[in-house]
Amino acid sequence: MKAKIIALFAVSATLIMAADDVPKRLSDASLVLKEVMDTPDKSIPQNLMDKSECIIIVPGVKKAAFIIGGKYGRGFFSCRGTNDVGWTAPASVIVEGGSVGFQIGGSETDVVMLVMNDGGMRKLLKDKFTLGADASVAAGPVGRTSAAETDAMMHAEILSWSRARGVFAGIALNGATLRPDNESNKDLYGRDITNQEIEAGKVKAPAVAHTLMERLNKYSSRKSS
Repeated sequence: MKAKIIALFAVSATLIMAADDVPKRLSDASLVLKEVMDTPDKSIPQNLMDKSECIIIVPGVKKAAFIIGGKYGRGFFSCRGTNDVGWTAPASVIVEGGSVGFQIGGSETDVVMLVMNDGGMRKLLKDKFTLGADASVAAGPVGRTSAAETDAMMHAEILSWSRARGVFAGIALNGATLRPDNESNKDLYGRDITNQEIEAGKVKAPAVAHTLMERLNKYSSRKSS
């Protein structure tokens, strides 16, 4: 009986996730980036944005304790294009975790992560990896500059933030797993395509992603030297 209940809960979670609308999630991800970066005193520091290799935006991470006792979210990531100018087309990703602190009192939380080096980017392109185990992660600083950098921040492969009920803060998502969202990629590009192919610059961003791409280029068009 217990196994049947767990299986039923897992199917319910899958159905809820499948009902997510890809264009709406792209729009939500774009809005999250705009709202975060348009509040300089409470945003991701610009110098970290400029140094980052990739950005991951997961709008509306849901607390699913009523289903399987965990949390999940579906979002997108983009990495630096050729010669560090511009960003690649968005690739889809699923974030899951059972004990990570996604929530700050709300039922849904927006999550933003910056991948800070090539090592972190390579792990992001794997079939699955766990923050804090396979890749080092630290809570990112908030404000105009990253003057408050700690040693952990300076050496972390990924910096992460969350926003719930208007509160934007750094949060270390230890224990969360990231894996490709192949279903969303197929919806977005009209065919089976891997995150590796997308981030290699082999496809153009679809029309529904243009607003997100414009905002990525607006808020960080090039890496700092």
